[in-house]
Amino acid sequence: MEFIHEFMPLIMFSFVFALLLFGYPVAFTIGGVSLIFGLIGFGPGFFNLLPLRIWGRMTAFTLLAVPLFIYMGVMLEKSGIAEELLETMALVFAKVRGGLAMSVIFVGALMGASTGIVGATVVTMGLLSVPTLLRRNYSKALATGTVAASGTLGQIIPPSIVLVLLGDIINVPIGDLFIGAVIPGLILVVLYMLYIFIVALVRPEWAPRIPREELAAISRSELYRRVLKALLPPLVLMLAVLGSIFAGVASPTEAASVGAVGATVLTVMYKKFNYVVFMDVMKQTMSLTCMVFIILIGATTLGLVFRGLDGDRLVRGLITSLPFGKWGILFIVMGIIFIAGFFLDFIEITFIHVPVLAPIMVSMGVNPLWLAVLIAVNLQTSFLTPPFGFSLFYLKGVTPPEVSTMDIYKGIIPFVIIQIIGLLIICLVPESITWLPGVLLGD
Repeated sequence: MEFIHEFMPLIMFSFVFALLLFGYPVAFTIGGVSLIFGLIGFGPGFFNLLPLRIWGRMTAFTLLAVPLFIYMGVMLEKSGIAEELLETMALVFAKVRGGLAMSVIFVGALMGASTGIVGATVVTMGLLSVPTLLRRNYSKALATGTVAASGTLGQIIPPSIVLVLLGDIINVPIGDLFIGAVIPGLILVVLYMLYIFIVALVRPEWAPRIPREELAAISRSELYRRVLKALLPPLVLMLAVLGSIFAGVASPTEAASVGAVGATVLTVMYKKFNYVVFMDVMKQTMSLTCMVFIILIGATTLGLVFRGLDGDRLVRGLITSLPFGKWGILFIVMGIIFIAGFFLDFIEITFIHVPVLAPIMVSMGVNPLWLAVLIAVNLQTSFLTPPFGFSLFYLKGVTPPEVSTMDIYKGIIPFVIIQIIGLLIICLVPESITWLPGVLLGD
């Protein structure tokens, strides 16, 4: 019995993981298993402590940014900005090999910086981009892989929901995280574009150029006018949100409210705002926010029971006893999160694995800001890894019938490899994360 009690945290963790793989609802699985093991481990007195713990977590001011950023992303999805951007950027990149696919990456980065919601970006980009790319005779694998990867950029390019959640869990200021994630996000964008350019050179039939006669029909002045019209609104919104955070004028929560209002104004400007759209945005915002917070309640319960059963001490002992040193243990932690991404959603990993693994790394002297951004990039990969990569499901739901699931799987493999390369770059060059916050914050 003593052996079972000692390893009860790992048994509880295994039960949660197994039930999630069987398809049980995340929030009720985490919360339900935690309540059962809490009752076994502590008796009925456990329920006296639980409400205070949940109340303390739910009243965190920084979490108010979550519904505001979700509202901002959903509203921008309705505004029609993505369609205008895609049409214009396709003309800007038209003379470059693979330019049409590069324009998708560029717009995906801008949408990620504007919305921060992967599902909304992938669906929007899939509806608008995939038919266009296929009509231009792009390879199905390259077209779908590009769109899926571009949609995931919202995970790392601020403002990002996952950065807000990680900042709250790892106890890093969200403004610092937003600043630290800028360069890693740009690194991924450059790597994606470089891959597309190389593919277009080696396999030009996979990424044909736009015919010159189409480009000749648009004058340079007309192109400049369209670029200004398409780029200015989202750039102003990005500067209003991120600029106010970086300049120290507003907290991330306050900046999120600016973004929510700005997204509504842009939707009005593009003449897409009406009562039906507004109610649809409010319903989606409420639904997504409730999903995040009900999982947060379950994760808070899991964390309380796990620590009460000395699970953190057990895991820390198992990991620190490994003869690999700090870098080896970091590699193992990143590997655990990466493998979990094949089976679990980023929110589940954020609330289940990160609270257990991150404190161990921080206690070993790892910079928490650097660690949080590394985890965010790692979690971004979970959207692309089969069989449960959510970007793949989103994309399959909106692509034309001739695009098979296998086409999508083939297309995302190079981008998963690129994300691993990007993760290695920012891991080996910590200044890619810590330099910009040091310059802007003087720390």
